[in-house]
Amino acid sequence: MIVGTAGHIDHGKTSLVRALTGVDTDRLKEEKARGISIDLGFAYLPAPDGTVLGFVDVPGHEKFVHNMLAGATGIDFVLLTIAADDGVMPQTREHLAIVDLLGIARGAVALTKIDLAAPEQRAKVVAEIAQLLHGTGLEGAEIIPVSTATGEGVEPLRDKLFGAAHAMTTRAAAERFRLAVDRSFTLAGAGTVVTGTVLSGAVSAGDRVMISPSGLPARVRSIHAQNRPTERGLAGQRCALNLAGDSISKDAIARGDVVLDPDLHAPTDRVDATLRLLASEQKPVTQWMPARLHHAATEVGARIVLLGDESIAPGTEATVQIVLDRPIAAADGDRFVLRDTTAQRTIGGGKFLDLRAPSRKRRTPERLAQLQARAIDDPERALAALLELTPQHVDLTAFARDRALSEMQTQGICERLNVVRAVSGDRIFALSAPVWLQFKRDLVAALQSFHAGNPDMPGIGLERLRMQLSPRLPAPAFLSILQGLVRGKEIALDGAWVRLAGHEARLTPQDDKIWSKVAPLLGGAERFRPPRVRDIANALEQREPDVRRLLKLVGRMGKVDEVAHDHFFLRETVAEMVGIVVDLGAAAADAQFTAAQFRDKVENGRKVAIQILEFFDRHGVTLRRGDLRRVNKHRLDLFRGAAEPAGREHTDPGRDSSPVGRPDFKSGRGREPVLGGFDSLSLPPR
Repeated sequence: MIVGTAGHIDHGKTSLVRALTGVDTDRLKEEKARGISIDLGFAYLPAPDGTVLGFVDVPGHEKFVHNMLAGATGIDFVLLTIAADDGVMPQTREHLAIVDLLGIARGAVALTKIDLAAPEQRAKVVAEIAQLLHGTGLEGAEIIPVSTATGEGVEPLRDKLFGAAHAMTTRAAAERFRLAVDRSFTLAGAGTVVTGTVLSGAVSAGDRVMISPSGLPARVRSIHAQNRPTERGLAGQRCALNLAGDSISKDAIARGDVVLDPDLHAPTDRVDATLRLLASEQKPVTQWMPARLHHAATEVGARIVLLGDESIAPGTEATVQIVLDRPIAAADGDRFVLRDTTAQRTIGGGKFLDLRAPSRKRRTPERLAQLQARAIDDPERALAALLELTPQHVDLTAFARDRALSEMQTQGICERLNVVRAVSGDRIFALSAPVWLQFKRDLVAALQSFHAGNPDMPGIGLERLRMQLSPRLPAPAFLSILQGLVRGKEIALDGAWVRLAGHEARLTPQDDKIWSKVAPLLGGAERFRPPRVRDIANALEQREPDVRRLLKLVGRMGKVDEVAHDHFFLRETVAEMVGIVVDLGAAAADAQFTAAQFRDKVENGRKVAIQILEFFDRHGVTLRRGDLRRVNKHRLDLFRGAAEPAGREHTDPGRDSSPVGRPDFKSGRGREPVLGGFDSLSLPPR
């Protein structure tokens, strides 16, 4: 158990810790000279059951409240000290407010210096304390009279702490590891050592960790937990970690940094949160109000963005967005405290709800409903609520990371909720089972409708399909789901086209009739110099736009390629020409050939030969340097024949069904798609 002191300056916090533990926590020379605590002090007390109590002694002077805040986060039990001769003082109230804002509800009141107060004074102060604690998390806390000068009450207080430690439920160590650094120093013979309270999870000697928000990697060489050497530090313990790493030094790690599991490293500078304004404040919180935010052991400048229509009145609570001056390492559900920019008073505090707060559309009803769901402490219930809300899907990777959930915890939550997961690289997206079933039905219905209205098209564009379905999934999640349906043989993907598994593109009877006349003109002896669209239209006495539309259509069906504007070649001819350039490269000593050599092989004019080679250049089949070209064998799979095995070496030209949608596809200029699709020179949407 971690015990933290709180209270006004000179009310005996340090003397009380010394009486309980035998340790003087004032370690600085200036603290000894001035007789006051300036920075955090630490002490430890072995308990009869073998456990160890850790003490964090905080300064009480108003100028050092920022140091008090650095030590208050992570304590389990607060020891509020109030001197019997002084009574309740300003920092008593402020420290109690901070303890309440941090959600610390276990503690006791040490009524110190009772040897200096008459019985009437003691009774008066006890009444003040009862009134002070009313309405706070410490309401009803036991008041223990104590004097460090005479020793009266020290033993009962020590027994009270032992009893509280014995009754305390051990913090779960299933989450991922986080430690808030409050000290960094160099120890002779060991190197860099950091100390702090373990906020969640566990760490073992030899573990790889990261310093956040700086992102420095490190390795844990050894551990002291509760002032004892150990191989493992757990949540709720004060630990000293001996760290090693290329860039690890005393100066590279500062108070406010967090040592954590590398998977948790994702600093944020914009957070949605709940904010409770203290009733003692004189003015409400207004839009874009500046403040100082204290979280764990860090302090950073902040601006408050109201998510409601009204300012936040004293004594009330509201949802806000906090924009920070610099990124911090945090987790959803962490507590924070706000102080004014002059560091003279505490104005409020609350709880982080979402570390990935949007900068736009942050006040919509959908967004505010999401924040209500995120306010649920239990991660399983929070995830279930989010899956029911717009947009009906959750980035599970970010959700688990920002709540410091382990892989095992996340897996268990998903199994109990029966969620459907779409895996894309290192990200996982989650949908509820009912939403997934409806999404699948809508997807199949959309494809059926499209095929019915466009039987001549190979499928609908992937991005176009994604945009018309609900929920509108992120592109990586959508592609992952499609790939799963492909494995189930329910749909098929052809480059950027999505179609039902049994669908085959076919021409209308009228288009098929015209194509039967056009195809012979593109093949035969003149296949390397086919007529252009205008010549075909004149020869067949058809309208030029109709012929152009038909050729682009059969191009999408994989029958022709538009090598140059209005100049279409049969795909078999393109594959044959690839074989010619491969042979030219193989015959040359330096594997390079000229446009003239290719022209002579296809017995074509120089202009058309150049257009063909430029088509190959765009696809990466040939690589040009000056007037010479060479074959890029890594791109020949674009032209692999349908019957050629995928794994064989490509010494002969082949042809894949379509280059559209491939990452190595390059588009030409001035080519327009028709009927909402893409021809062989158009780049599909990503």
